[in-house]
Amino acid sequence: MNLKTAALAIVSLSHCSTGFTNISTNISTKINANTNAYHRISSRCSPSKSSKRSSSSRRSSNRRSHSSSSSLQMGTGNSFGRIFRISTWGESHGGGVGVTLDGCPPRIKLTRDEIQIDLDRRRPGQSRITTPRNEADAVEILSGVTSEGITTGTPIAMLVRNKDQRSGDYLENDMSVAYRPSHADATYDAKYGVRAIAGGGRSSARETIGRVAAGAIARKVLKQYNDIEILGYVSKVQDIACDVDDDTFTIEDVDANIVRCPDQDAAVKMLARIDEIRKAGNSIGGVVTCVARNVPAGLGSPVFDKLEADLAKACMSIPAAKGFESGDGFDGTLLSGKEHNDEFYIDPQTGATRTVTNRSGGIQGGISNGENIVVHVAFKPTSTIGQVQKTVTRDGREVELRGKGRHDPCVLPRAVPMVEAMVALTLVDALMMQQAQCDLFPNEGTVDERPNPMGVTAVREGGPKMVTDGNADNDADGNDGVVAATNDGPISQQIDEE
Repeated sequence: MNLKTAALAIVSLSHCSTGFTNISTNISTKINANTNAYHRISSRCSPSKSSKRSSSSRRSSNRRSHSSSSSLQMGTGNSFGRIFRISTWGESHGGGVGVTLDGCPPRIKLTRDEIQIDLDRRRPGQSRITTPRNEADAVEILSGVTSEGITTGTPIAMLVRNKDQRSGDYLENDMSVAYRPSHADATYDAKYGVRAIAGGGRSSARETIGRVAAGAIARKVLKQYNDIEILGYVSKVQDIACDVDDDTFTIEDVDANIVRCPDQDAAVKMLARIDEIRKAGNSIGGVVTCVARNVPAGLGSPVFDKLEADLAKACMSIPAAKGFESGDGFDGTLLSGKEHNDEFYIDPQTGATRTVTNRSGGIQGGISNGENIVVHVAFKPTSTIGQVQKTVTRDGREVELRGKGRHDPCVLPRAVPMVEAMVALTLVDALMMQQAQCDLFPNEGTVDERPNPMGVTAVREGGPKMVTDGNADNDADGNDGVVAATNDGPISQQIDEE
């Protein structure tokens, strides 16, 4: 798959359907109408100095208004990505939820079943520690894929219909007027002046169906490009941690228990804690760790588009996410520079530059270094609980509220595929950006003129760098006087940084 061709071929990331264009046009019309009304009022209230100057000012303002409004896309906060771009839509208790994916490379074999695998890991009703809402979450591919299962390069639209919503659980009791503590109820109302009471609307975890569906496609692109593998697991429930080798665990290890922790002994303790909290009508939080293997070096950009910054935004956009760490994260603050630095070495088999440790989590200077990318995402306890809490109503009365109905006592098991999806979406977007910018003109220098390749999957052309030691030692391999480059001792550097 030539991702460079696909990346360069994409000239528009916004108008992925006529419907979106109409939304933008309607908003533009309303903004222009409001602007014109403002200027009519302003001209009547202000002293008239020059009608010609006023007319010119109005025309200029209208042009600025039209220019800014015509760039509106989908709706504020509903789209993610630059080249590989998604827009999600739908609500928990509406007719359905879905996603439009723009920028997917053409000619990729894709089946509905491949997407359904990830959706099944995310769906409700999986076990006693998830919400009992019974949804099959069967995905429908509406566009962008041929009848033979080949992506066309045009927008891929996917829909999952809601089947088991119970709006009465929200509308026929105090939850219709009272805000759930620490839920998005109050802030959505403060922002929009109206909210979807049933199911939490867009703040519901049901919105993540679109992300996971698009993430499944991103996962396939990454796998096909460089055998990139993205795996998440529950690494902590409250104070119960686990011991997992991030280099070797498998998805079978993760899905071997309903907690989704590959450390089976720790999983037993985690499940007992979740059950204890669930039976008390309470909820519990923890941490999801996600590992991306075989990611090539060079993804991400300096300063504002650092790879871990993009990953942080992606993961922190998931409902209930409250913290993000890359590599050692906050634990790294307890170490000295000597302890924390990942020292380099040359892989004796591939000749590539590698790191002895991976405290950086596969990212240095905001750019991937070819080692495993490791991130940790903290999730708060579910805000809807079955215990009495103090809150207020929409009209400003203090009341008490007890949450009823169906909800997750712990979001962690279902958050695993959500985190995996957002990491996959971020990485494939960064990969296509790298192909479009830095691989547009391939580096055609000699092996010694180019930077030594970095990372797990990198291989130096011709193997490890060899040097001549000046001795004709008649080696059995026939390379008289030629040996692998070795440590010549410390190299002094004069450093002058801010």
